Amino acid sequence: MARILVTGGAGFLGAALCEKLLQRGDSVICLDNFWTGRPENIRSLALHPRFAFYERDVCRPLDVDVDEIFNLACPASPRHYQADPINTLKTSVLGVLNMLELARRSGAKFLQASTSEVYGNPHIHPQTENYCGNVSPVGIRACYDEGKRAAETAIYDYQRQYGLDVRVARIFNTYGPGMDIDDGRVVANFIVQALSGNDITIYGDGQQTRSFCYRDDLLEGLVRLMDAPDEVSFPVNIGNPQEFTVRQLAELVLEATGSRSKMIHMPLPSDDPLQRCPDIALARTWLNWMPRIALRDGLRRTIGYFEEQVKPAVAA
Repeated sequence: MARILVTGGAGFLGAALCEKLLQRGDSVICLDNFWTGRPENIRSLALHPRFAFYERDVCRPLDVDVDEIFNLACPASPRHYQADPINTLKTSVLGVLNMLELARRSGAKFLQASTSEVYGNPHIHPQTENYCGNVSPVGIRACYDEGKRAAETAIYDYQRQYGLDVRVARIFNTYGPGMDIDDGRVVANFIVQALSGNDITIYGDGQQTRSFCYRDDLLEGLVRLMDAPDEVSFPVNIGNPQEFTVRQLAELVLEATGSRSKMIHMPLPSDDPLQRCPDIALARTWLNWMPRIALRDGLRRTIGYFEEQVKPAVAA
């Protein structure tokens, strides 16, 4: 039984990861400052004898005794991280430095929830882990993109200088039950709009592509990466290699919800990548991992969750 710290543990992915780790018998310390995490996400875990919660910012140093650290602390939605870009950058850089120091003192394994955003608007397709990316350091997404890139730099400097046991998961678009109704990313937006009977807002011509990985598949990949042999210290893409255009996603959501919402087009936001799809050869080889949940099935499960969230909001 491991003693595991999950930062950002009250968020969409963090809360589900805490539950998964408790189910397999680990002790979990959940740390969150509720910037984008929600108390209700961990309410069902609060009375578990192997669960502890600290309301705390990762930008403040922490001293606890742990065996593993999953560092998930940072808003992932452009709507949220662009609302306070300075704090986003601090969370990505100062936060990871604090958690790396904790890992060094504790002798803990460290896993970073990095992102496909480190590839920016890619010039190669699909994206492999050895691609260095095409990222604007001065764009409106840079607080997140460059923050995560700087975090990876710090992680590998700690590995080289202190021998830290590190893992880096580059996470591609993830969706599923537990997402916020105001998440701001495309899956949540389309589902909420369809269920509310509002127009489906497509930015650009809708031909830009994304690869959508269901929450449970992603979490399995993270756990397998943490549990992998020590030699798997290099970045690993965790995502679904099946690619869809944004317009195709909208059509699937409309079909699954039975909504009569219309699709309308708005200007494409600045620095929005036109293609995003992972090469997961490393995950297949080293983790024996690949996603299992097809987009159509995952959307059906996610829509079922959102139906319970949207109805009260609409009624209010």
